[in-house]
Amino acid sequence: MTLQDIANYAEILGALTVLGGVLFGLFQVSEFRKQRRDAIAAELTRTFYNAELADAVALVRSLPDHCPPNELRQRGPQYERAAIIINTTFETMGLLVFKKIADYETVQQLAGGMIVVMWRKLDAWLEQVRKEQSQPSWAEWFQWLAEQTAARKDEGRPAYLEYRDWNP
Repeated sequence: MTLQDIANYAEILGALTVLGGVLFGLFQVSEFRKQRRDAIAAELTRTFYNAELADAVALVRSLPDHCPPNELRQRGPQYERAAIIINTTFETMGLLVFKKIADYETVQQLAGGMIVVMWRKLDAWLEQVRKEQSQPSWAEWFQWLAEQTAARKDEGRPAYLEYRDWNP
């Protein structure tokens, strides 16, 4: 074996090492993304174990659809506080979905129906707040998420029907 042969083998080995490193790096990035997605899904799930959000949803759920702002406010400050809690919760989710930090499918399956209903109850109040505060971006991501979810709500059947025959 000549020195040239050894150099050729070393060059091939070096190329294979670099290729192996690149493949390992791509695998690590993929695993990191899966871990991040799972961590975000767990955090989103924890959002719904919050008694404050549950109380807010219970109050807002009792409002009529497209509740006039003055009617919401006449019911007392706890209703406006509930509306703000719901707004900030779904505002955050909307931005996380848009930035692809949170998976849309997970958010839609976890809270899609609730998001649409809460938007339907609060849309008139939120529009009034935008005018009062001269802030057209108030609740922009909540509205975006609600519109995305409403547009896709009829794409599939509810889970209790779709997966009726599913066995763990």
